Amino acid sequence: MTQKAVAAKRIVTCDPARATAADPLGVVEDGVVLFDERSVSWVGPRAKLTGGIVPEDFGDRVITPGLVDAHTHAAWVGSRHAEYAMRMAGSDYRAIAASGGGILASQRAIAAATEEAITAELASRLERMASLGVTTVEVKSGYGLEPEGEHKQLSAIARVRERADLPNVVPTYLALHALPESARSSRDLYVLRAATKLVPELGGAKLAEFVDVYVDQNAFSVEEARLVLEAAKKIGLGLRLHVGQFADVGGVALAVELGASSVDHLEHVSDADVAALGRAKIPAVLLPIASFTLGQSPPPVAKLRAAGVPLAVASDANPGTAPSESLPLALALAVRMYGLTPEEALLGATRVAAQSLGLAGPGLPRPRGMLAPGARADLAVWDLPHETAITQPWGLSRVLHVTRDGLTIHRR
Repeated sequence: MTQKAVAAKRIVTCDPARATAADPLGVVEDGVVLFDERSVSWVGPRAKLTGGIVPEDFGDRVITPGLVDAHTHAAWVGSRHAEYAMRMAGSDYRAIAASGGGILASQRAIAAATEEAITAELASRLERMASLGVTTVEVKSGYGLEPEGEHKQLSAIARVRERADLPNVVPTYLALHALPESARSSRDLYVLRAATKLVPELGGAKLAEFVDVYVDQNAFSVEEARLVLEAAKKIGLGLRLHVGQFADVGGVALAVELGASSVDHLEHVSDADVAALGRAKIPAVLLPIASFTLGQSPPPVAKLRAAGVPLAVASDANPGTAPSESLPLALALAVRMYGLTPEEALLGATRVAAQSLGLAGPGLPRPRGMLAPGARADLAVWDLPHETAITQPWGLSRVLHVTRDGLTIHRR
């Protein structure tokens, strides 16, 4: 394997072994990262570099782990710009749905598209995400709604996942997202089919690593979600939940009971549920672009922090409520709107996000989301003087170079 090295003024490791109260990001000043296609072999000060290796020197810039986007719906096709304009003019979801918008609009687009078209659109989107410093992306289905459409979406995701020149992809079957029109009079059968047929079918075909459900008012109930999640857990799939975006209907308690990998949104959550998440150490995946679009108040970040809940930040990339592919934008909004510190935001899009996807944690070999010996060689070089600058709202890419598993996937 080819040994490579990069150097910069600041190496932000996000390595818990280097973290301190004063420096939670574990920064190495005037540092070097040595790596190959398998993993990082050494991180440390340039003055201690041995072996005669000459690193590629990025000067007065910042190197971080590649960003990890832990919640996206990136396998969509089509556009919902008309409903965005309606939403900005004050329309609610009922008016948007009545006009033909919402999730069902994306379902129609998926139904009309070929698997090849979905694959090409997702690949292009991931390429743009890589240019923003992202090296791992969780990608959900959930716009197929019907079995054929869900298979099509997940098959397209699997095809893109094979490409080494794009970010690493973690596939999720979003089993309960919305009811298709065909199931309006057979809701129970729709949920039962997802639990008894599609979960084992898609999991058995290795098309999904996680199963997600949308537990909320005007979405799915705890009882419906339980049926699907217990089926997923039985065959060894990870569990993720959309919880409390519009109302608290009990989704957090279910997530804690079943040992979910994450709970996502949490704009509405009780103090008791915050405490339960803290005890369980289940990451909360915060989605500030959706809150911004919908004009919502943020989750209770101060309470989540005080309870010790791990905080991840994700783009929620989707065509309706978070029409953006930019995880750095989500970080900027998390700092400005949610009150995260820049350090919390960066950890939330690196190590904590990786933990929520089962890609980092104590004893896990070759973790992502950090720069440490044995970790995956995923890194981003930023044309910025300090890591805090990454969380400013640039509105464009400040990334010079991105490496995934030791191979360049973006360079400017």
